[in-house]
Amino acid sequence: MIEFFRHLLQEFELPLSNPVLIFSLILFIILLSPILLKKINIPGIIGLIISGVIIGPHGLNILAKNSAVDLFSTIGLLYIMFIAGLELDMNEFKANRNKSLLFGFFTFILPLSIGFPVCFYLLKYDFNASFLTASMFATHTLVAYPIVSKLGISKNQAVAITVGGTILTDTAVLIILAVIMGSSQGNLNQAFWIKLFISLAIFSAIMFMIIPRVAKWFFKKLESEKHAHYIFVLSVVFFAAFLAEVAGVEPIIGAFVAGLALNPLIPHSSALMNRIEFIGNSLFIPFFLISVGMLVDVSVILSGPTALIVAGTLSVVAIFGKWIAAFFTQIVFKYTRTERQLIFGLSSAHAAATLAVILVGYKAKILDENILNGTIILILITCIVASFATEKAAKKIAICEEEISHEDTERDQILDEHILIPLAKSSAAASLLDFALLIKDKKSSNPITLLTIVPNNNQAEKNILKYRKAVDKFVVQASASEVKINTIARIDHNPASGIARTSKEIMSDIVIVGWPRKTGFIDKIFGENVDSIINNVDKSLFICRFQKNFIEEKRLVFICPPFSERGIGFHLLMQKVSRLAQELSVPVVIHAEEKTFQSIQQIASHLKLNSKFGFKNVSDWEDFELITEEIKPTDLVVFNLSRKGSVSYQSIFDKLPQKFEKYFSDNNAILVYPHDDRKESSMDAYEDFTSSPLAKGIEAIEQIGRGLGSILKKG
Repeated sequence: MIEFFRHLLQEFELPLSNPVLIFSLILFIILLSPILLKKINIPGIIGLIISGVIIGPHGLNILAKNSAVDLFSTIGLLYIMFIAGLELDMNEFKANRNKSLLFGFFTFILPLSIGFPVCFYLLKYDFNASFLTASMFATHTLVAYPIVSKLGISKNQAVAITVGGTILTDTAVLIILAVIMGSSQGNLNQAFWIKLFISLAIFSAIMFMIIPRVAKWFFKKLESEKHAHYIFVLSVVFFAAFLAEVAGVEPIIGAFVAGLALNPLIPHSSALMNRIEFIGNSLFIPFFLISVGMLVDVSVILSGPTALIVAGTLSVVAIFGKWIAAFFTQIVFKYTRTERQLIFGLSSAHAAATLAVILVGYKAKILDENILNGTIILILITCIVASFATEKAAKKIAICEEEISHEDTERDQILDEHILIPLAKSSAAASLLDFALLIKDKKSSNPITLLTIVPNNNQAEKNILKYRKAVDKFVVQASASEVKINTIARIDHNPASGIARTSKEIMSDIVIVGWPRKTGFIDKIFGENVDSIINNVDKSLFICRFQKNFIEEKRLVFICPPFSERGIGFHLLMQKVSRLAQELSVPVVIHAEEKTFQSIQQIASHLKLNSKFGFKNVSDWEDFELITEEIKPTDLVVFNLSRKGSVSYQSIFDKLPQKFEKYFSDNNAILVYPHDDRKESSMDAYEDFTSSPLAKGIEAIEQIGRGLGSILKKG
């Protein structure tokens, strides 16, 4: 027993050496510090940093700064930069790239301009030391980015330009570091510049030309191996970080570029994205924040007035430089004070690049110990300031966006949206569920409902049991994206009426069905004519054909016949099209008449949709070949249609599926029948039989007229 206690005491000797005990301690800190500090309204990030100060070698010395801590810290830092690149709304970034460039210029040149004279004239350092320290003020690390991501405002324009500006200013500073090091070593010659330029060009070519092609091939070939997707993504991140280091810049640049390269291939609502964020935010990023705290030496403050003066001066200059950059950005782009505070909060934290610059300068004896110690204190202060500023501003923006969404009646409906997917074949069901996960509003509390209609015969009970086994894999597929699945099996003689009744019972807003098995609407789905589903289901109906992976899409072509915008469900459809384009990081091109497009732009403005809409004018809707001329195999085609009796109904589109099979055989395609505003569905309107023959006669005359017209044109 004495031997047992002696061994136990040895395990707890400081600093801890048992890797299992060390990892256990880190996990307890990651678990408890945010929970405890949340009660006193302190951001969890600060708790992790302060915990690092306490347990670190300069605190209670519970944990030494060894290679294992450095490894996890590096992973966490790269993860922050990778997620920032991956979550960036590429359409928003492209539209605002000039704003990102200007903010990057402000946040680089202003802190540098303020910092250099302070270091040179006030602190009396030489030119190289002053310039290197001043360039450190220009850097910033997105330490507070997890706060923005958690509150769901990562697509806000202020966030987008800050993230874009981060990579620009950090790259510029790290190139300055390479130049100053080359100058101090006497290597700043023509060969140095040629080597730097060529290495960066090769790195960019690999990341933006080779990696996306390899990733696309990998995701297609191993579509079912979901765990392999995550391992592949991690491999790309660390390989990119290594390539960046070889190219002469810091690994964080490589991680961010890896995020940009993989951005179009990983939809933001996908299971893979959920895994990336979950593991990063749960483990790697908190580990990095703890390691930042472990760098802080509190005894520096007590070592003498010089260290204290240097630390105070550096911290004040660093914070003021970033605030003035955010202020100028606000003035130029007319942002609100809250958006200015968000930009300041995200850009004011100094950690990764700052530490890299100072450590390299210290080891090369360009900088002295006072600058090193002052910088470590600066890291602690700026991370705390950044966390408070970001959380306060991000909460205000999130609350403001929530209030705006509640004011919009259309939006209120979507908050409780319910998606129904009737299943026919399990092979098609997986892609239909993937599509539903992409368009589903994350704020909706309702599950996605999977429905199967079983024929009422002697095998009905066996078929229901068979169905329940088949849908288990779809429940797992959705749970990976943290979406609830509800499964329903119904016995009904008529599948179309079964779908219609279920959609009313669960009050679904959207019904998603697969494409008919063969060409045309005369064939059957679930053993029933598709026409009967269209006529019976009065919800927004999406008829989908997905022949290839979504990662191959390069544009979303949205075809809107005249008066489409007048449909009662068109606003909902617009939001889903915009959301789908954002998830896939593709532009939207609307094929419509000029008046229709103008109305769509007004609707998009009213709904505050972020997507940018291109336009292709269509004047002759009877000549389908004209519509198809500019559509490529890599386009996702969404065609807005109307049921008979609706304001925008045109009989010329009744044969549309046959035309789709002919002209768009290689495309992913979606036919949409928006929510029907007719008071009665065809299933219930039995008294309306008298007008049916007349309507059919008129349609027949119209078709004969169009046929004669086309013959005369050819003649």
